[in-house]
Amino acid sequence: MNVADYILDFLVKKKVRHVFLMTGGAISFVVDAFSRNKKISYTCVAHEQAAAMMADSYSRVGHNFSATMVTSGPGATNLLTGIACSWFDSIPTIHICGQVNSHELSNAHKSTKKVRQVGFQETDIVSMARPITKFSYQLKNEKDIRFALEKTYYIAQSGRPGPVLIDIPMGLQRKKINPSKLKSFKPNKQVILKKSTINEIQKIKNFLTKSKRPSIVVGGGVRYSKTTKALLAFVKNLNIPIVTTWSGVDSIDHDYKNYIGCIGDYGSRAANFVIQNSDFVLCLGSRLDTRVTGGIPKNFARGAFIAAVDIDKNELNKKRGLNIDIKINIDLSIFFKLFKKYIKNLHVDKMDWTQQALEWKIKYPTVLQSFRNQKKYVNPYAFMEQLSEILKDDEIVIGDTGAHLTWAIQALKIRRQQRLFSAFGNSPMGYAFPASLGASIALKKKRIICIVGDGSIQVNIQELHTMVANKLPVKIFAMNNNGYGIIKQFQKLYLSKRYEASGKGFSNPDFKKICKGFKVSYSEIRKNGDIEAIIKKALVSKKPEFINVFVKPDQQIIPKLSFGDPIEDQSPKIPRKDFYRNMLTKPISNNKKIIESN
Repeated sequence: MNVADYILDFLVKKKVRHVFLMTGGAISFVVDAFSRNKKISYTCVAHEQAAAMMADSYSRVGHNFSATMVTSGPGATNLLTGIACSWFDSIPTIHICGQVNSHELSNAHKSTKKVRQVGFQETDIVSMARPITKFSYQLKNEKDIRFALEKTYYIAQSGRPGPVLIDIPMGLQRKKINPSKLKSFKPNKQVILKKSTINEIQKIKNFLTKSKRPSIVVGGGVRYSKTTKALLAFVKNLNIPIVTTWSGVDSIDHDYKNYIGCIGDYGSRAANFVIQNSDFVLCLGSRLDTRVTGGIPKNFARGAFIAAVDIDKNELNKKRGLNIDIKINIDLSIFFKLFKKYIKNLHVDKMDWTQQALEWKIKYPTVLQSFRNQKKYVNPYAFMEQLSEILKDDEIVIGDTGAHLTWAIQALKIRRQQRLFSAFGNSPMGYAFPASLGASIALKKKRIICIVGDGSIQVNIQELHTMVANKLPVKIFAMNNNGYGIIKQFQKLYLSKRYEASGKGFSNPDFKKICKGFKVSYSEIRKNGDIEAIIKKALVSKKPEFINVFVKPDQQIIPKLSFGDPIEDQSPKIPRKDFYRNMLTKPISNNKKIIESN
């Protein structure tokens, strides 16, 4: 067979059933192989960036991960934003790029090594992608195709997962090979467990037992390691507060008895009071970035002894002000098994402390009655609350980036088998819509709830045709504040309300007319009183739906961290008497030199 056919056969054997692609000359031979292989299918996209984002979400919700195929030059470079989404969020994806013929490469001859380009649309995508992939490789010889594919597939999933890229010159794609004579890749699968790990697990058990105010932080690593069930078994006999990061928000049912909320810059006040008053924190699968810790990491859980479990040793060894006392560098699936094996009959009941956390949760709700009573425009918190009440128990919600994602994280209540995610680390505008299409395809045209902003939907709005052509029942809720709301709030805080390029200079198209052009059903929600009826109407439909949700142009994110404050002291400030009463750890003053990112 030729190399192109071998590539598809390999993907089929690895149970990769779906490829997202945009064709072009340099990838045409691989794409042509689909005509001879009916065990794998592809979806044509309108932009390669969307292909990478579809593959990313497919891998998050599907039974296996997905691949992309694109042509050389701009086709390959257009993938990079989507690849970065998978890189920062530890999502395994395979990206296969076509390349110019080997003899047309700049490095093929000594005389052209410093030439910018030889072949038409020649681009060194391998070097460009290397910082945001686990492995980036250009095929040099057709006989290496098996080795290259097996290595990329293994690396994508091993250790901390992530994207991989293989660049295949056009001439090699049509070369004839004998599959039985190809060199294979032999991975080293041996996992060496450090002797100290068991002692560290014993220390965690001792701290959980002896500390007065312990808490658990659930990060995205729980979901990525597929240990949500193991987490529930782990906390079953631990009557202590549980909080999550944004990436970990859908790793535990929000109705769980001890779940308090999300922590961080935009976290719930109650969850932040918990973490900042704890004397022992067990962090499971979170890199503890500045959106979690606040702009001054040393102020995070400053009165606590911190233990962290993470598959990436580099995340544990960061020297940036946050001191981690116990570092366990293993996969969470192994950690939970070891804990169960070596720690027998552990029961921890910190009733008074847990009750205090639950009282904070009641005292500082995300959705206030004033939000529900708002008469003009749609209040986004009231909207998210009602959407949450209407959704089924297995619903998948995908957010983009900006104010609307923050409102969703703060106010949606995740239940049972529901999912709520975005490309949290890279966080590009334009992710949620193509990601929703990829998730729907992964789950055999399941309904997906897509939450976007009026700005972010425009970045990949061309995929409305992909949605319609493939009959995908995605429900797009566009939170429309006629501008970049999260940037406007930042400009209000730090730039004296100079709304350059966020309010001033920004404009929206007529979304109704756009939807009509793409033959997408369109509706509007203009006030709180219309929320329930229009959501239900859209969800009953079996077709794609675009719902334009009008919120106030100056709608704020509440609460939000600002001006170098520790995360327990968010804006708008609560009365100082109440604040000091809530602080069991010594309060500290803010640092006005620190400006929090938007």
